[in-house]
Parts: sequence; structure tokens; C-alpha cells
Amino acid sequence: MGSEGPKAITIHVTGFKKFQGVPENPTEVIVNNLKGYVERKGLPAGVTLGSCTVLEAAGEGALPQLCQTLESAISKTDTVSNANVVWLHLGVNSGALRFAIERQAVNEATFRCPDELGWQPQQVPIVGEDGGISRTREVSLPVDAILKSLKKGAYDVMVSDDAGRFVCNYVYYHSLRFAEQNGNKSLFVHVPLFSRIDEETQMRFTASLLEAIASSC
Repeated sequence: MGSEGPKAITIHVTGFKKFQGVPENPTEVIVNNLKGYVERKGLPAGVTLGSCTVLEAAGEGALPQLCQTLESAISKTDTVSNANVVWLHLGVNSGALRFAIERQAVNEATFRCPDELGWQPQQVPIVGEDGGISRTREVSLPVDAILKSLKKGAYDVMVSDDAGRFVCNYVYYHSLRFAEQNGNKSLFVHVPLFSRIDEETQMRFTASLLEAIASSC
């Protein structure tokens, strides 16, 4: 029972709205169009695209929205399939020329500018009970295997050990912590602006990323 074929997996995806210096966030466009895109292109057997949510580009003020997004999906998932839930978070790096798979998040919020709700912490632990700002949480997915799969698709992609200290890292840290507590997995990927890599290529990349994640599980 259940020994044949790939393991069923549900992947939930989030992106962000605009923020200072990025009036059009490519991840908002990707996430809003992803369901229609994969319906046209198809996904491998056993892979389901779950919720697609666009988050406010903010830290503490947007935390309730993030937690509600994470918890609502889990509440709809039974305990057996719960282990096969992956959170994929997409964020933009406006200075990047290629995609970056983030291997870890750091328990530090040091925002280079105020977020969209006006918060600008400096050297503040994201989760106080986790200890100091040097604490890290690492992804449990095999990022090197995911990287290899994406490179076969000729995508310009790398693995990164530094997701910054802004909202992307803030969300990733909370998500990795939530995933660990609930038996899920979480991954953050930075994408460039559409002016660096066009929208169609980024949509194809995201669909390929879903497949690579599923294969790695």
C-alpha cells in the first residue's frame, strides 16, 4: 500500500508585495499566475500545488498573516500526508542576476530600510526564545539535489548561505521553525527582477522548481 510510484506531496507557495525600491515584485506576479500556469503545463503525478499566497513585505506586522497562512494549510491536511507538505517561499533580490536557493535563515532582523509597515529593527532576534542573533536554522531538503535538477534545465541558479537580514530572512526563519515543529519542510528561493530574467523564464523556473522539490522528497 503506497509503495509504488513517487510519494504524494503538496507544495504551498508564497511571494511578496512591493517594497521600497521594488515597485513591481516579480514574486507577486509569479504566485498570482502560478495555478493557471501549472494547470496548462501540468505537474508530475503525485504533486499538488496547494495555496498560493502573496504576503505583505513586512516583518513583525505581517507575522499574523504568515502564521495564518501556514496554520490554515496544515489544518486541512491529515496527519499521514502532513509529512509531505513543503512550503516554498519566493522573494526578490533586486541586485541578483540569477536564482538563489537559500540553505539557511538566521535569527536576526536588521532591516536596511523600514518594511512596508514602517518597522526597522536592528540586531533583534526574530524569535527571542531561540537565543541570540547568531542562531541559524537550516533547510532539511537536499538543496544540492534540487540545484542539480534545475541546472539540467539550463537555469542560472546557485545555492546561497545568506538570505540577508531583511523580510525574506525573517519569513524564512519563522517558516523553517514552523516546519520543524509540524513535520513539514520549507525552502526559500530568491529570484531576480524581470528586467534581469524575463517573466516567462521565471514562470518556467518556478514550475521546474516544484518538480525538483517533489523529486528530492
